[in-house]
Formats: sequence, C-alpha cells, structure tokens
Amino acid sequence: MAVYSAQRLHRIRVVVTGGGTGGHTYPALTTIRTLRARLSEAGTEPDLLWVGVEHGLEARIAAEEGIPFRAITTGKLRRSPNLRELGRNIADAFRIPLGLLQAVLIVVRNRPAVVFSSGGYVSVPIGIAAWLTRRPLVMHEQILTLGLANRILAMVATRILLSHPSSVEHLPARARKRAVVTGNPIRPEVLAGEPARGFAAHGLDPDLPLVFVTGGAQGAVQVNDLVAQILPDLLNECQVLHQCGDYSLDRMRQVAAALPPHLVHRYRVVDYVHGELPDVLAAASIVVARSGAGTVAELTALGKACVFIPLIPTGGDEQRRTARHLAEAGAARVLAGPDATPDNLRNEVLTLLRDPQWREQLAEAARRHGRPDAAAAVTRELIDAAREG
Repeated sequence: MAVYSAQRLHRIRVVVTGGGTGGHTYPALTTIRTLRARLSEAGTEPDLLWVGVEHGLEARIAAEEGIPFRAITTGKLRRSPNLRELGRNIADAFRIPLGLLQAVLIVVRNRPAVVFSSGGYVSVPIGIAAWLTRRPLVMHEQILTLGLANRILAMVATRILLSHPSSVEHLPARARKRAVVTGNPIRPEVLAGEPARGFAAHGLDPDLPLVFVTGGAQGAVQVNDLVAQILPDLLNECQVLHQCGDYSLDRMRQVAAALPPHLVHRYRVVDYVHGELPDVLAAASIVVARSGAGTVAELTALGKACVFIPLIPTGGDEQRRTARHLAEAGAARVLAGPDATPDNLRNEVLTLLRDPQWREQLAEAARRHGRPDAAAAVTRELIDAAREG
C-alpha cells in the first residue's frame, strides 16, 4: 500500500468482526495493528469499531488495545449429532434474527468504508449486514478449507482473502475470481527474535541444540505425555524447553526431578512462554507442536524444522489436513493419530538432530510455504477495498 493511498483515505472507518477463538481473533488484531502503522505513515489513523460477543476473547483483546467494541447477540450452528447440541441449536436460532438486526443498525449508523471479517460465527451477522447495506466486505480465512461462517460470507464478500493457495478450490466457482492468497497475518515481533536472548531467558546453553516443545498457551496433555516418556533419550543429545500448560506443570516438574542428575540442567519446563517467545523460536533448532493455523503460519514464516502432532479431532479435522499438506511438500514431519507414539517421536527428533543437512532442507521447505508479509498483504487489500468502495 502506498502512502498516497492512505492520504486519499484520510481517517478510514473500519468495522472489524470475528473472534470466539484465538485463531480468528489474533489475525484480526495483527491486521488492525498493521493498518494503524501504515496509516500513521500518512499522518492519519483508522476509525475502528470491533463487533463481537460480549464475553468473547475479542472483547478482552479490544479493551486491551483501546479499540471501541460493540457486542451483539448471535447464535452458533453446532454440528454435533446429539440431543443436547440440537437443543442449543434451536435456542440459538431465535437469537440469529436479533443479531442480524443489531448488525444492520451498527453498519448503518457507522457507515464504514470497509468491513473486515476474520471468521467465527460472530462474523456472519455483520458480514451479511455489510452486504445488505452495500458496504465492501473483506473476509479472511485462516485454514486450508473454509469454516462454516466463511462459507456463508464467501457468497457475498467483496474480497476473499486466503491463507493457502489450495484453499481456492474449496470456494464456489463464482467466488474464485474474488479470491486473493495473502497468507495468515502473524505478529511482526515473532519475526524479530534474537537467539542469544532466547537461550539466556531460560538459562540454556547456546552451544547445544534446542528442541522447543509446545502445546500452545493451554498446553497439550497428549504432547506432554509423549515427551515425558522419551526425555532421557532426547536430553543425551540436546536440551529441551517445554511449554506444558498450567494443567500439566506439576506433573512435568515431577518428571524433571526424576531425570538422571547429569541431564537435569538440560530440561526446562514452564507453564507458558511469555514475551520471550520470538527469542525462543529464533533459538530453537527443532519445534514439536500442534498444527493450528496460527502456529503453522508463524513457524513456516520463520522456516523452522517442525514435528507436528495434530489435535484430533478438530472442526473438519483441520490440524491434520494442514500438517499433512506440509508433510507432503517436505516442509514438516507429522505424527498423527496412531502414529503419535513415544518411539516415533523419539525417532523423528533424534534423526533431525543427527542430520543437520536434512533439518535445514526441512526448514527451507517450510520457509517456502511461509508468508511473513501476510499482515501487510491483508492490510493492502483492506485499504484498496475501502478506496474502491
């Protein structure tokens, strides 16, 4: 986006919608931050309103960022075939018309230059309201396939932004001409880590390969269990920093205490890696992780050699789809379902440790799939849609 474009837009008014999970909320937040930074180059700033549900993650994030927030009533279509979920679907069906009315009133009163949707069921009312009021709608999909909300919005969106080229085939034929592959926005600070700071933050040895194990902010019991069974074998050849989540912290501390004395200093376990995460990622030779959309976007942008252990099941089995897509391209190793055993994880990690050339080939293939400029690309499409609308 040229500064000239930003100058023409003056104080661009944007309604943002999306949330429910971090996978929808954080790409929207990264886009907002990038938009603010780009418009500040022209001496202006966006006029923002984030629309979501009252107790959703998006409400908390908007408050932390100083972004005006409006809550609407909405319903979620649950696809689990049981009586309890059916009852909740029926109850939510009565909320949907109210949410749509609220959404239309918000869009009419704010008259945004563009509406940006990052997905999740909360995005549907505002997206439809944008279409009804003839406001440009830019939607973004983070995963390989399309979530239910985005399948609905793809029929009316002005621009459809995708994280993966292969996602285009999941769109209706008439929507494909409106599709642009931008990648999944990631925080710029993730790309600016310093390995030395990562080692120092946890008292690690910069001369020893580092394996970073993470199950995400909440941890992953399956991943923790696998690692607990193979730690001594790994620690003979590397050091491990393990983000295990609060639930498993006490147990993993017990595992650490039972390690042979000469290996204890090679293992660090924490519930959560905070602001030093970019530095830790920069320091890591290998990452063992789940394969959520945000995690994969960050690790491929960094070009990391990864062993993914997908969470199964997820909506549409998306984590396994994503991991296998990378594995088939030689950009990651995957242990899914019955293949996720201690022996297999040990073999994958030790093989990568012992073969630096193969590790680098894996990392380079991952880098080719990464899109570190995704936030800038999404922001550019948002600006252009507002200018043309």
